[in-house]
Amino acid sequence: MLTKVQTPPSLETLVLTIQQGDKQLHNEMIQQYKPFIAKVVSAVCKRYISEADDEFSIGLIAFNEAIENYTIQKGRSLLAFAELIIKRRVIDYIRKEKRNQTLLYNRIENEGFIQGKVERDISLSNYKRQSETSYIQEEMTYFCQALKLFKLTLEDIINTSPKHKDARGNAVEVASFIVNEKELKDKLFLKRQLPIRLIEKHVKVSRKTIERNRKYIIAMVIILAGDYVYLKDYIM
Repeated sequence: MLTKVQTPPSLETLVLTIQQGDKQLHNEMIQQYKPFIAKVVSAVCKRYISEADDEFSIGLIAFNEAIENYTIQKGRSLLAFAELIIKRRVIDYIRKEKRNQTLLYNRIENEGFIQGKVERDISLSNYKRQSETSYIQEEMTYFCQALKLFKLTLEDIINTSPKHKDARGNAVEVASFIVNEKELKDKLFLKRQLPIRLIEKHVKVSRKTIERNRKYIIAMVIILAGDYVYLKDYIM
């Protein structure tokens, strides 16, 4: 008689075990994924990063943050979620270092040693704009990946987006309600379907309107339930 081979638990399942207090598994996972952390940090810094670098420490803390905060509602795998958090924290660190350098430059300038404050201000403004553009591109990439789980594309959302501002506002309100109701949110992310029958009992929007805006509402839930800092600004 053949013995059934057990499928090893997924990474996401192991994370849930860690969140329940398995410290040994927690430490093992961090050690195992140090190369992954270094790779992501190196990509942000555009240079080789070793464990001795401050940027690696920031990445390590970010990876741990991802483990602690990951849920299935994030709409992506643990590693995809961790990559996003690591990149954000490292970019924030780089920004902070740039600001510190600027303060130092200004102090030196006030003492009469260097010139060119305007040029530096322009340079820092360009850096901030480029960093924000990078953030938005990252968020759009992960947003599109999350949409795929629901067999949707960005083009689907654009084409079905309500034309009127009030209609879009109603759809966002429905999405906000779903995000704040754990049962509805879990059903949506586990079954990949909008629980219209349950939703219509609690909102003033008609069933017909919910069905018509189904794709758009799902997209708004993904954004509101996830870590989409810039995309949230666009819809709120």
